[in-house]
Amino acid sequence: MFANKSRYLFCETTSTLVKRFASTNIKIPSYKLVVIGGGTGGLAVSSTLSKVLGKNEVAVIEPSDFHYYQPLWTFVGAGIKPFSDSAKPTEQVMPSDAVWIKNKVTAIEPNGNLITLKDGQQVKYDYLVVATGIQCNWDKIKGLPESLGKNGVSSNYSESTVEKTWEFIRAFRGGNAIFTMPSTPIKCPGAAIKIAYMAEDHFNKNHIRGKCNVIYNTAMGKIFSIEKYAKSLTRIAKDRGIEVNFLTELSEIRGDKKEAVFKKPDGSGEEKIYNYEFIHVVPPMGPPPFIAQSGIGNAAGWVDVDQYTLQHVKYPNIFSLGDSSSAPTSKTAAAIATQSGILKKNLLDYISGKFNSSNAAKYDGYASCPLLVGRDKLILAEFSGYTGTPMETFPVDQGEERTSMYWLTKEVLPEIYWNRLLKGTWVGPKRFRNLFSYLPQ
Repeated sequence: MFANKSRYLFCETTSTLVKRFASTNIKIPSYKLVVIGGGTGGLAVSSTLSKVLGKNEVAVIEPSDFHYYQPLWTFVGAGIKPFSDSAKPTEQVMPSDAVWIKNKVTAIEPNGNLITLKDGQQVKYDYLVVATGIQCNWDKIKGLPESLGKNGVSSNYSESTVEKTWEFIRAFRGGNAIFTMPSTPIKCPGAAIKIAYMAEDHFNKNHIRGKCNVIYNTAMGKIFSIEKYAKSLTRIAKDRGIEVNFLTELSEIRGDKKEAVFKKPDGSGEEKIYNYEFIHVVPPMGPPPFIAQSGIGNAAGWVDVDQYTLQHVKYPNIFSLGDSSSAPTSKTAAAIATQSGILKKNLLDYISGKFNSSNAAKYDGYASCPLLVGRDKLILAEFSGYTGTPMETFPVDQGEERTSMYWLTKEVLPEIYWNRLLKGTWVGPKRFRNLFSYLPQ
Protein backbone atom coordinates (compact mmCIF):
# COMPACT_ATOMS: atom_id res chain seq x y z
CA MET A 1 0.00 0.00 0.00
CA PHE A 2 2.77 2.43 0.99
CA ALA A 3 4.82 1.47 -2.06
CA ASN A 4 1.90 2.31 -4.35
CA LYS A 5 1.42 5.65 -2.57
CA SER A 6 5.11 6.45 -2.97
CA ARG A 7 4.98 5.65 -6.67
CA TYR A 8 1.89 7.92 -7.01
CA LEU A 9 3.63 10.80 -5.22
CA PHE A 10 6.75 10.34 -7.33
CA CYS A 11 4.74 10.37 -10.57
CA GLU A 12 2.72 13.43 -9.47
CA THR A 13 5.87 15.35 -8.51
CA THR A 14 7.63 14.38 -11.72
CA SER A 15 4.60 15.44 -13.79
CA THR A 16 4.44 18.80 -12.02
CA LEU A 17 8.15 19.43 -12.57
CA VAL A 18 7.86 18.53 -16.26
CA LYS A 19 4.95 20.93 -16.70
CA ARG A 20 6.81 23.70 -14.92
CA PHE A 21 9.94 23.09 -16.96
CA ALA A 22 7.93 23.02 -20.18
CA SER A 23 6.09 26.22 -19.30
CA THR A 24 9.32 28.08 -18.72
CA ASN A 25 10.63 27.00 -22.10
CA ILE A 26 7.62 27.94 -24.22
CA LYS A 27 8.79 30.47 -26.77
CA ILE A 28 6.61 33.56 -26.59
CA PRO A 29 6.20 35.17 -30.01
CA SER A 30 7.83 38.59 -30.18
CA TYR A 31 7.41 41.46 -32.61
CA LYS A 32 9.13 44.74 -33.23
CA LEU A 33 5.73 46.46 -33.06
CA VAL A 34 2.38 45.22 -31.82
CA VAL A 35 -0.77 47.15 -32.67
CA ILE A 36 -3.79 46.38 -30.49
CA GLY A 37 -6.86 46.92 -32.64
CA GLY A 38 -7.62 46.41 -36.31
CA GLY A 39 -9.99 49.35 -36.56
CA THR A 40 -9.38 52.63 -38.32
CA GLY A 41 -6.38 53.77 -36.28
CA GLY A 42 -4.78 50.36 -35.99
CA LEU A 43 -4.86 49.72 -39.73
CA ALA A 44 -3.77 53.25 -40.66
CA VAL A 45 -0.65 52.78 -38.52
CA SER A 46 0.12 49.12 -39.23
CA SER A 47 -0.28 49.52 -43.00
CA THR A 48 2.57 52.00 -43.08
CA LEU A 49 4.83 50.60 -40.38
CA SER A 50 4.63 47.01 -41.59
CA LYS A 51 6.20 48.22 -44.84
CA VAL A 52 8.85 50.31 -43.09
CA LEU A 53 9.83 47.77 -40.41
CA GLY A 54 9.63 44.72 -42.66
CA LYS A 55 7.41 41.72 -43.25
CA ASN A 56 6.19 39.96 -40.09
CA GLU A 57 7.81 42.54 -37.81
CA VAL A 58 4.40 44.08 -37.04
CA ALA A 59 1.52 42.18 -35.45
CA VAL A 60 -2.08 43.39 -35.30
CA ILE A 61 -4.30 41.91 -32.59
CA GLU A 62 -7.92 42.02 -33.72
CA PRO A 63 -10.68 39.48 -32.91
CA SER A 64 -13.32 40.57 -35.44
CA ASP A 65 -14.15 38.81 -38.70
CA PHE A 66 -15.39 42.03 -40.29
CA HIS A 67 -14.20 45.61 -40.42
CA TYR A 68 -16.90 48.29 -40.50
CA TYR A 69 -16.81 51.82 -41.84
CA GLN A 70 -19.10 53.03 -39.09
CA PRO A 71 -19.49 56.66 -40.26
CA LEU A 72 -21.68 55.21 -43.01
CA TRP A 73 -24.18 53.81 -40.52
CA THR A 74 -26.19 57.03 -40.37
CA PHE A 75 -26.77 56.63 -44.11
CA VAL A 76 -27.72 52.97 -43.52
CA GLY A 77 -30.09 53.87 -40.68
CA ALA A 78 -31.67 56.55 -42.87
CA GLY A 79 -32.25 54.11 -45.73
CA ILE A 80 -29.78 55.79 -48.10
CA LYS A 81 -26.97 53.23 -48.22
CA PRO A 82 -27.04 49.42 -47.93
CA PHE A 83 -25.34 47.90 -44.90
CA SER A 84 -23.05 45.89 -47.17
CA ASP A 85 -21.34 49.13 -48.27
CA SER A 86 -20.05 49.56 -44.71
CA ALA A 87 -18.45 46.14 -44.26
CA LYS A 88 -15.46 44.18 -45.52
CA PRO A 89 -13.88 40.96 -44.23
CA THR A 90 -10.99 41.81 -41.90
CA GLU A 91 -8.63 39.66 -43.94
CA GLN A 92 -9.22 41.94 -46.94
CA VAL A 93 -8.17 45.11 -45.10
CA MET A 94 -5.36 43.67 -42.98
CA PRO A 95 -1.89 44.75 -44.25
CA SER A 96 -0.22 41.91 -46.16
CA ASP A 97 3.14 42.56 -44.47
CA ALA A 98 1.67 42.34 -40.96
CA VAL A 99 0.81 39.29 -38.85
CA TRP A 100 -2.86 39.13 -37.91
CA ILE A 101 -3.40 37.68 -34.44
CA LYS A 102 -7.10 36.91 -34.32
CA ASN A 103 -7.59 37.21 -30.59
CA LYS A 104 -8.57 39.63 -27.87
CA VAL A 105 -6.29 41.39 -25.37
CA THR A 106 -7.09 40.94 -21.69
CA ALA A 107 -3.97 42.46 -20.09
CA ILE A 108 -0.77 44.37 -20.76
CA GLU A 109 2.35 44.25 -18.60
CA PRO A 110 4.03 47.49 -19.69
CA ASN A 111 7.10 46.94 -17.52
CA GLY A 112 7.76 43.60 -19.21
CA ASN A 113 6.53 44.52 -22.72
CA LEU A 114 4.11 41.60 -22.53
CA ILE A 115 0.51 41.18 -23.70
CA THR A 116 -1.88 38.48 -22.49
CA LEU A 117 -4.64 37.29 -24.80
CA LYS A 118 -8.09 35.93 -24.05
CA ASP A 119 -7.03 32.30 -24.56
CA GLY A 120 -4.04 32.70 -22.24
CA GLN A 121 -1.42 33.05 -24.92
CA GLN A 122 1.13 35.83 -24.58
CA VAL A 123 2.86 38.14 -27.05
CA LYS A 124 5.95 40.28 -26.55
CA TYR A 125 6.66 43.63 -28.14
CA ASP A 126 9.43 46.18 -28.46
CA TYR A 127 6.95 48.96 -29.24
CA LEU A 128 3.21 49.11 -28.74
CA VAL A 129 0.37 51.08 -30.31
CA VAL A 130 -2.98 50.89 -28.53
CA ALA A 131 -5.89 51.51 -30.91
CA THR A 132 -8.68 49.47 -29.37
CA GLY A 133 -11.43 51.97 -29.98
CA ILE A 134 -14.26 52.61 -27.55
CA GLN A 135 -16.79 50.11 -26.25
CA CYS A 136 -20.58 50.46 -26.15
CA ASN A 137 -21.94 49.77 -22.66
CA TRP A 138 -25.49 48.72 -23.54
CA ASP A 139 -26.13 47.29 -20.08
CA LYS A 140 -25.69 50.70 -18.44
CA ILE A 141 -29.27 51.47 -19.49
CA LYS A 142 -31.77 49.25 -17.70
CA GLY A 143 -33.88 47.20 -20.09
CA LEU A 144 -31.97 48.24 -23.21
CA PRO A 145 -30.15 44.98 -24.08
CA GLU A 146 -33.36 42.93 -24.11
CA SER A 147 -35.35 45.65 -25.94
CA LEU A 148 -32.85 46.49 -28.67
CA GLY A 149 -34.07 45.69 -32.15
CA LYS A 150 -37.73 45.27 -31.18
CA ASN A 151 -40.62 47.29 -29.74
CA GLY A 152 -39.47 50.30 -31.74
CA VAL A 153 -36.03 50.42 -30.06
CA SER A 154 -32.98 50.73 -32.28
CA SER A 155 -29.46 52.13 -32.52
CA ASN A 156 -27.11 53.03 -35.35
CA TYR A 157 -24.23 52.07 -33.07
CA SER A 158 -24.66 48.32 -33.52
CA GLU A 159 -24.13 46.30 -36.68
CA SER A 160 -27.02 44.08 -35.58
CA THR A 161 -29.59 46.90 -35.28
CA VAL A 162 -28.57 49.69 -37.66
CA GLU A 163 -30.84 48.29 -40.37
CA LYS A 164 -33.66 48.13 -37.81
CA THR A 165 -33.44 51.91 -37.52
CA TRP A 166 -34.58 52.34 -41.10
CA GLU A 167 -37.19 49.59 -40.72
CA PHE A 168 -38.73 51.38 -37.72
CA ILE A 169 -38.50 54.85 -39.30
CA ARG A 170 -40.17 53.60 -42.46
CA ALA A 171 -42.96 51.91 -40.46
CA PHE A 172 -43.54 54.94 -38.21
CA ARG A 173 -47.01 56.48 -38.58
CA GLY A 174 -47.17 58.97 -35.71
CA GLY A 175 -46.54 59.61 -32.03
CA ASN A 176 -43.25 60.28 -30.28
CA ALA A 177 -40.02 59.60 -32.12
CA ILE A 178 -37.24 60.05 -29.54
CA PHE A 179 -33.49 60.32 -30.11
CA THR A 180 -30.97 60.17 -27.25
CA MET A 181 -27.43 61.26 -26.38
CA PRO A 182 -25.61 60.05 -23.22
CA SER A 183 -23.35 62.02 -20.91
CA THR A 184 -20.26 59.91 -21.66
CA PRO A 185 -17.81 60.48 -24.50
CA ILE A 186 -18.98 58.64 -27.62
CA LYS A 187 -17.59 57.92 -31.05
CA CYS A 188 -18.85 60.24 -33.77
CA PRO A 189 -20.75 62.53 -31.37
CA GLY A 190 -22.76 64.14 -34.16
CA ALA A 191 -24.41 60.82 -35.02
CA ALA A 192 -26.87 61.17 -32.15
CA ILE A 193 -28.55 64.26 -33.65
CA LYS A 194 -27.99 63.38 -37.33
CA ILE A 195 -30.46 60.51 -37.32
CA ALA A 196 -33.08 62.77 -35.73
CA TYR A 197 -32.81 65.20 -38.65
CA MET A 198 -32.90 62.36 -41.16
CA ALA A 199 -35.99 60.80 -39.59
CA GLU A 200 -37.79 64.16 -39.45
CA ASP A 201 -36.95 64.73 -43.11
CA HIS A 202 -38.45 61.35 -44.00
CA PHE A 203 -41.61 62.00 -41.97
CA ASN A 204 -42.05 65.34 -43.69
CA LYS A 205 -41.59 63.98 -47.20
CA ASN A 206 -44.04 61.18 -46.49
CA HIS A 207 -46.71 63.63 -45.27
CA ILE A 208 -46.97 62.33 -41.68
CA ARG A 209 -45.02 65.13 -40.00
CA GLY A 210 -48.16 66.60 -38.48
CA LYS A 211 -48.72 63.36 -36.58
CA CYS A 212 -45.18 63.21 -35.20
CA ASN A 213 -43.35 64.62 -32.22
CA VAL A 214 -39.63 64.51 -32.98
CA ILE A 215 -37.75 64.79 -29.69
CA TYR A 216 -34.00 64.98 -29.09
CA ASN A 217 -33.09 64.31 -25.45
CA THR A 218 -29.42 64.94 -24.76
CA ALA A 219 -27.54 64.63 -21.49
CA MET A 220 -25.24 67.40 -22.68
CA GLY A 221 -25.75 71.10 -22.04
CA LYS A 222 -25.72 72.06 -25.74
CA ILE A 223 -26.64 70.54 -29.06
CA PHE A 224 -23.02 70.41 -30.30
CA SER A 225 -19.72 71.22 -28.63
CA ILE A 226 -18.48 73.76 -31.19
CA GLU A 227 -20.46 76.99 -31.03
CA LYS A 228 -20.49 77.82 -34.75
CA TYR A 229 -22.10 74.51 -35.69
CA ALA A 230 -24.29 74.44 -32.60
CA LYS A 231 -25.93 77.66 -33.81
CA SER A 232 -26.71 76.13 -37.19
CA LEU A 233 -28.06 72.91 -35.71
CA THR A 234 -30.21 74.84 -33.25
CA ARG A 235 -31.63 77.01 -36.03
CA ILE A 236 -32.50 73.97 -38.14
CA ALA A 237 -34.13 72.18 -35.20
CA LYS A 238 -36.23 75.24 -34.42
CA ASP A 239 -37.26 75.75 -38.05
CA ARG A 240 -38.34 72.13 -38.35
CA GLY A 241 -40.09 71.87 -35.00
CA ILE A 242 -37.71 69.37 -33.41
CA GLU A 243 -37.97 69.50 -29.62
CA VAL A 244 -34.54 69.64 -27.98
CA ASN A 245 -34.19 68.89 -24.27
CA PHE A 246 -30.81 69.39 -22.59
CA LEU A 247 -29.46 67.62 -19.48
CA THR A 248 -31.90 64.79 -20.08
CA GLU A 249 -30.32 61.32 -20.01
CA LEU A 250 -31.92 57.97 -20.79
CA SER A 251 -31.74 55.60 -17.82
CA GLU A 252 -34.28 52.88 -18.59
CA ILE A 253 -36.27 51.33 -21.44
CA ARG A 254 -39.55 49.58 -20.66
CA GLY A 255 -39.99 47.88 -23.99
CA ASP A 256 -43.23 46.06 -23.22
CA LYS A 257 -44.89 49.38 -22.33
CA LYS A 258 -42.99 51.48 -24.89
CA GLU A 259 -41.84 53.80 -22.12
CA ALA A 260 -38.48 55.52 -21.76
CA VAL A 261 -37.27 56.88 -18.42
CA PHE A 262 -35.00 59.94 -18.48
CA LYS A 263 -33.10 61.47 -15.58
CA LYS A 264 -31.05 64.56 -14.96
CA PRO A 265 -27.33 63.63 -15.11
CA ASP A 266 -26.65 65.76 -12.02
CA GLY A 267 -27.62 62.89 -9.74
CA SER A 268 -30.68 64.67 -8.36
CA GLY A 269 -32.88 61.67 -9.10
CA GLU A 270 -35.40 63.79 -10.99
CA GLU A 271 -36.94 61.71 -13.77
CA LYS A 272 -39.48 61.94 -16.54
CA ILE A 273 -41.24 59.14 -18.40
CA TYR A 274 -41.91 59.44 -22.13
CA ASN A 275 -44.11 57.20 -24.22
CA TYR A 276 -42.65 56.42 -27.63
CA GLU A 277 -43.48 54.70 -30.89
CA PHE A 278 -39.85 54.80 -31.97
CA ILE A 279 -36.67 55.50 -30.00
CA HIS A 280 -33.11 55.66 -31.30
CA VAL A 281 -30.64 55.07 -28.48
CA VAL A 282 -27.00 56.08 -28.31
CA PRO A 283 -25.57 53.92 -25.50
CA PRO A 284 -23.10 55.11 -22.88
CA MET A 285 -19.54 54.33 -23.95
CA GLY A 286 -16.15 53.98 -22.36
CA PRO A 287 -12.65 52.57 -22.72
CA PRO A 288 -12.02 48.80 -22.62
CA PRO A 289 -11.40 47.89 -18.95
CA PHE A 290 -8.00 46.26 -19.53
CA ILE A 291 -6.46 49.68 -20.23
CA ALA A 292 -6.98 50.86 -16.66
CA GLN A 293 -6.33 47.42 -15.20
CA SER A 294 -2.95 47.29 -16.97
CA GLY A 295 -1.83 50.60 -15.50
CA ILE A 296 -1.59 52.51 -18.78
CA GLY A 297 -4.79 54.51 -18.38
CA ASN A 298 -5.53 57.92 -16.90
CA ALA A 299 -8.11 58.50 -14.17
CA ALA A 300 -10.95 58.02 -16.66
CA GLY A 301 -9.46 54.83 -18.14
CA TRP A 302 -8.21 56.17 -21.49
CA VAL A 303 -4.64 55.43 -22.61
CA ASP A 304 -2.69 58.22 -20.94
CA VAL A 305 -0.78 59.95 -23.74
CA ASP A 306 0.67 63.37 -24.33
CA GLN A 307 -2.09 65.09 -26.28
CA TYR A 308 0.34 66.54 -28.81
CA THR A 309 2.84 63.72 -29.47
CA LEU A 310 0.48 60.78 -28.66
CA GLN A 311 3.30 59.10 -26.73
CA HIS A 312 2.48 57.54 -23.36
CA VAL A 313 3.33 59.82 -20.45
CA LYS A 314 5.00 57.01 -18.45
CA TYR A 315 6.00 54.29 -20.93
CA PRO A 316 7.84 55.88 -23.88
CA ASN A 317 7.61 52.78 -26.11
CA ILE A 318 3.80 52.94 -26.00
CA PHE A 319 1.73 55.21 -28.25
CA SER A 320 -2.02 55.48 -28.74
CA LEU A 321 -4.48 57.09 -31.12
CA GLY A 322 -8.17 57.18 -31.84
CA ASP A 323 -11.08 56.55 -29.53
CA SER A 324 -9.08 54.75 -26.83
CA SER A 325 -6.54 57.53 -26.31
CA SER A 326 -6.82 60.36 -23.79
CA ALA A 327 -6.39 63.07 -26.46
CA PRO A 328 -9.18 65.52 -25.50
CA THR A 329 -10.91 65.91 -28.86
CA SER A 330 -13.91 64.39 -30.63
CA LYS A 331 -13.62 60.69 -31.34
CA THR A 332 -14.02 60.60 -35.13
CA ALA A 333 -12.40 58.90 -38.12
CA ALA A 334 -11.19 62.30 -39.31
CA ALA A 335 -9.38 62.85 -36.01
CA ILE A 336 -7.79 59.41 -36.34
CA ALA A 337 -6.53 60.21 -39.85
CA THR A 338 -4.60 63.25 -38.63
CA GLN A 339 -3.44 61.48 -35.48
CA SER A 340 -2.09 58.58 -37.54
CA GLY A 341 0.33 60.84 -39.39
CA ILE A 342 1.55 62.38 -36.13
CA LEU A 343 1.95 59.04 -34.40
CA LYS A 344 3.78 57.32 -37.27
CA LYS A 345 6.31 60.12 -37.55
CA ASN A 346 6.96 60.25 -33.80
CA LEU A 347 7.09 56.48 -33.33
CA LEU A 348 9.55 55.98 -36.19
CA ASP A 349 11.71 58.78 -34.81
CA TYR A 350 11.61 57.14 -31.39
CA ILE A 351 12.59 53.75 -32.83
CA SER A 352 15.54 55.32 -34.68
CA GLY A 353 16.61 57.36 -31.65
CA LYS A 354 15.81 60.71 -33.25
CA PHE A 355 12.72 61.60 -31.21
CA ASN A 356 12.85 64.63 -28.95
CA SER A 357 10.59 67.49 -27.93
CA SER A 358 12.06 69.89 -30.47
CA ASN A 359 11.47 67.76 -33.57
CA ALA A 360 8.30 65.94 -32.49
CA ALA A 361 5.23 66.21 -34.69
CA LYS A 362 2.38 67.85 -32.79
CA TYR A 363 -1.31 66.99 -33.07
CA ASP A 364 -3.51 70.10 -33.04
CA GLY A 365 -6.77 68.42 -32.00
CA TYR A 366 -8.25 68.41 -35.52
CA ALA A 367 -11.54 66.53 -35.86
CA SER A 368 -14.42 66.57 -38.27
CA CYS A 369 -18.06 65.60 -38.06
CA PRO A 370 -20.22 65.56 -41.20
CA LEU A 371 -23.62 66.62 -39.83
CA LEU A 372 -26.42 65.25 -41.98
CA VAL A 373 -29.53 67.39 -41.70
CA GLY A 374 -31.50 66.03 -44.67
CA ARG A 375 -31.32 63.67 -47.63
CA ASP A 376 -29.36 66.19 -49.66
CA LYS A 377 -28.00 68.63 -47.07
CA LEU A 378 -25.03 68.45 -44.75
CA ILE A 379 -22.99 70.74 -42.50
CA LEU A 380 -19.32 69.74 -42.63
CA ALA A 381 -18.03 70.59 -39.16
CA GLU A 382 -14.23 70.76 -38.98
CA PHE A 383 -12.59 72.02 -35.83
CA SER A 384 -9.93 71.64 -33.17
CA GLY A 385 -11.20 69.83 -30.13
CA TYR A 386 -8.37 71.46 -28.19
CA THR A 387 -9.31 75.06 -28.90
CA GLY A 388 -12.96 74.76 -29.95
CA THR A 389 -12.30 76.80 -33.09
CA PRO A 390 -13.28 75.82 -36.65
CA MET A 391 -10.55 74.41 -38.93
CA GLU A 392 -12.43 74.38 -42.22
CA THR A 393 -10.89 73.02 -45.40
CA PHE A 394 -13.03 74.55 -48.14
CA PRO A 395 -13.26 78.26 -49.12
CA VAL A 396 -16.96 78.46 -48.15
CA ASP A 397 -18.85 78.84 -44.90
CA GLN A 398 -19.13 75.23 -43.75
CA GLY A 399 -21.56 76.23 -41.03
CA GLU A 400 -24.24 76.36 -43.73
CA GLU A 401 -25.96 73.17 -44.90
CA ARG A 402 -24.81 72.30 -48.44
CA THR A 403 -25.62 69.67 -51.05
CA SER A 404 -21.96 69.57 -52.14
CA MET A 405 -20.88 68.50 -48.65
CA TYR A 406 -23.60 65.85 -48.63
CA TRP A 407 -22.22 64.24 -51.79
CA LEU A 408 -18.66 64.58 -50.55
CA THR A 409 -19.54 62.65 -47.41
CA LYS A 410 -21.77 60.09 -49.12
CA GLU A 411 -19.56 59.22 -52.10
CA VAL A 412 -16.03 60.59 -51.74
CA LEU A 413 -15.15 60.04 -48.08
CA PRO A 414 -15.91 56.28 -48.16
CA GLU A 415 -13.48 55.91 -51.06
CA ILE A 416 -10.80 57.83 -49.15
CA TYR A 417 -11.45 55.63 -46.12
CA TRP A 418 -11.16 52.24 -47.84
CA ASN A 419 -8.46 53.09 -50.38
CA ARG A 420 -6.26 55.57 -48.56
CA LEU A 421 -6.84 55.89 -44.79
CA LEU A 422 -6.79 52.15 -44.05
CA LYS A 423 -3.76 51.79 -46.31
CA GLY A 424 -1.88 54.47 -44.40
CA THR A 425 -1.68 57.09 -47.14
CA TRP A 426 -4.31 59.57 -45.91
CA VAL A 427 -3.38 61.69 -42.90
CA GLY A 428 -6.08 64.34 -43.11
CA PRO A 429 -6.92 67.37 -45.26
CA LYS A 430 -4.34 69.81 -43.90
CA ARG A 431 -2.50 70.33 -47.20
CA PHE A 432 -5.79 71.03 -48.97
CA ARG A 433 -6.80 73.43 -46.20
CA ASN A 434 -3.49 75.24 -46.63
CA LEU A 435 -3.98 75.37 -50.41
CA PHE A 436 -7.56 76.66 -50.20
CA SER A 437 -6.59 79.26 -47.60
CA TYR A 438 -5.09 81.36 -50.39
CA LEU A 439 -8.43 81.53 -52.23
CA PRO A 440 -11.00 84.27 -51.49
CA GLN A 441 -14.09 83.17 -49.58
